[in-house]
Amino acid sequence: IFFCGKGNNAGDALVIARLLSQQDYKISICLLSGRSELSPDTRKNLELIQKLDEEFEILDWDDFTPTDYDFVVDGMLGTGLNSDVRSPYSDAIEWINKQESPVFALDIPTGLHADSGQILGIAVEADFTLSFGALKAGFYLNQGFETAGEVILCELSFPNKYKEPTASLISRDWVDHNSPSRNIPEHKYDGGVLYIIAGSEGLTGAGILAAKSAWSAGLGAVVLITPKGLLEVYEKQLIQIIKKPVGDRDDMYFKKKHLDQVTEIIQEKPGKVLIGPGLGRLEETIQFTQSLIQKLQGDVLIDADGLFALSQLDSWEKPDSSNWILTPHPGELKSLFKKDVSDDFERLKLIKEKAGQTNITILSKGMPSIIGTQSGDSYLTGYETRIFSRAGFGDVLAGKIGAYWLTYSSPELACCHGL
Repeated sequence: IFFCGKGNNAGDALVIARLLSQQDYKISICLLSGRSELSPDTRKNLELIQKLDEEFEILDWDDFTPTDYDFVVDGMLGTGLNSDVRSPYSDAIEWINKQESPVFALDIPTGLHADSGQILGIAVEADFTLSFGALKAGFYLNQGFETAGEVILCELSFPNKYKEPTASLISRDWVDHNSPSRNIPEHKYDGGVLYIIAGSEGLTGAGILAAKSAWSAGLGAVVLITPKGLLEVYEKQLIQIIKKPVGDRDDMYFKKKHLDQVTEIIQEKPGKVLIGPGLGRLEETIQFTQSLIQKLQGDVLIDADGLFALSQLDSWEKPDSSNWILTPHPGELKSLFKKDVSDDFERLKLIKEKAGQTNITILSKGMPSIIGTQSGDSYLTGYETRIFSRAGFGDVLAGKIGAYWLTYSSPELACCHGL
């Protein structure tokens, strides 16, 4: 059965219904707005169906009698919807969502906002969405991921003026296609060093996860910088990782007095810095972290407690000679930018805006995960990534991003590879 509105979405549905009827499918069509209000194209396609020899059941909603169908096609309302779905469309959606048969949505499930992914009152819960010409951001934001089901892109030719993307969708094929080939270094330091500044009493696991993750990504050298009082823990857990302890044997967390020693270690060999896993939130550590972040030159990835320390400053900005990647989960994002963004569409706009304004790459963890870049481009995931907001998984992600940043040089590629 095909549920049809009165606009172009219904016209597409009627074309498919006509083609399927010619393949010996028994077709029923339900016109939600009757026949008098059909758009010219939709009316033309209905007339073509009526001229065929095949037998069609064509009903208005008032005449619809529920029965069993092998599949259901949603051709009711398309991408132009901007207000809540009203009856009889809402009544049809209620019936569709109770069916066990596969549901196919044409272009977009009726009731789903194409840009924001918000449900406008009620929406068809599709098993498959056939998206014409381009993917819609709303498939991957807010409720779109659960509503659209499996999305199938149906290629169409579009004028260039309509091709400005909201964001790019991350996929393995896209990442592989846009990544330069990796050179295997002859010496462990040839590819640079990832310096991981991590650890405090009770939080050593975060540094262990980040270091192991970076090492497993193929780096030749990972250097863990940590308070000397924690060294014994890391010696047992991180055999392959170079450890650089700072301070005294009874130092169990970073203090401002460690600043010069940490800076000297980072300057020994070229590389990139990951700061944050398991640092803790003691006042002395926060002061150390804030001072180090503002002092460091070069490439710095700030995660976890590093982001917390940054958020405690009244104002902050990246040094001109430095490149930053920030990897906040939802709570850290709110603290950093002093804005509560629970709506994914607003989160996407915020990430794009702040990344461009601050000249920083921002990876906002969640579902979807969103990457904002210095150039103003943005990327989002079309697969499940909420796991990175759980304890420990963010440390693994940070280690991988740091490793891939060294491997590919591009901060956005590093984030895409990590996800």
